[in-house]
Amino acid sequence: MAHDILDLPLSGSPSGTLRRLRVHRFGNRGRRPLVYIQGGLHGDEIPGMLVAERLVRRLAALDATGRVCGEIRVVPVANPLALDQRVLDVPIGRHDLSGQGNFNRRYPELTDRIAGRIGGVLGLDVDSNVAAIRHAALAVAADLRPATAADHLRHTLLAQAIDADIVLDLHCDEAAPVHVYLGTPLWPDARDLVADLGAAHVFLADVSGGYPFDEACSALWWHLADLFGDRFPIPSACLAATVELRGLADVDGPMADADADAIVRFLTRRGAVTGTPPPTPQWRGTVTPLAGVEMVTATTAGIVLHRRTLGDRVAAGDVVAEVIDPAGADRPGAAAPASVLVAAAAGPIWAQTTRRFVHPGDVVAKIAGVSALPGKGGDLLTQ
Repeated sequence: MAHDILDLPLSGSPSGTLRRLRVHRFGNRGRRPLVYIQGGLHGDEIPGMLVAERLVRRLAALDATGRVCGEIRVVPVANPLALDQRVLDVPIGRHDLSGQGNFNRRYPELTDRIAGRIGGVLGLDVDSNVAAIRHAALAVAADLRPATAADHLRHTLLAQAIDADIVLDLHCDEAAPVHVYLGTPLWPDARDLVADLGAAHVFLADVSGGYPFDEACSALWWHLADLFGDRFPIPSACLAATVELRGLADVDGPMADADADAIVRFLTRRGAVTGTPPPTPQWRGTVTPLAGVEMVTATTAGIVLHRRTLGDRVAAGDVVAEVIDPAGADRPGAAAPASVLVAAAAGPIWAQTTRRFVHPGDVVAKIAGVSALPGKGGDLLTQ
């Protein structure tokens, strides 16, 4: 099919208002592989939106020459609700101001409902099982009845991606290199994606906590495999990844062009675009269990001074940053009170806050440890 633009209405907003979700579709509807890519689920994270816009341009040109052989859906602006949130001229894009939480959490967990539809359908043929699960997932998603505007958004996005072979959710951190979050069963199959993007780090978890968008698309496959055990072969048939495109300030045309080109190379390698991709680049990044990431958090309020830079490797006990009370000491001539933040894990510092004044509990830096940290479990992501 030619480049097709679909505007989906988003329900749940007050009377007299209307928001739409724009989906760019390329290739052959219903053909495999089905690829879904979105940017800007967190409305204050602009790099992913720019890369998605550049990707639409490339895919339109490829589609015009018949080179898109699967079906590719791109949503450059995945969250019109968040783009509309400004408080005293400050964009608030990560959390829903009406109280519905982080826009990349609380997606519906569909495993049990899908299992209830496919128990009598599954057999020993892998391809038939995959088709049956995708059909059931679409039906279950269609039956959802969201109430709030944020849940309507979650539902609309999930309905576009739940049956995809590949899902890329484009985000960014505050300050960081490119890094990727994946379900553990998807590694090392996703190594070509990571290498094409030049990611510095990969973080793996079966369940990261909070049920973000990528897990809503991919985790149902290994959850169903666990549920049915050895009775039926169920592969991890959706490669869903949260791709973090550096930091908030990394909004740059040439950089976005390079990222879009990398995604096209990956899609060519995966058969969604025809052509001969170059050899997979050699990858020298790190693979870390998400439970091994240390979130170095502030214990007092004050001005944060980083003592190490991004990419520095630290050992346990090394000073990472200090937080200074700008009000000064309690007595004349004394130094201003400061709290020193030290690393508990050994590894590279892969992310830092861009805030210059922090409060207790704020994440100041993130360290990629090599193994799970003691007591780490439950919610492994920042809120």
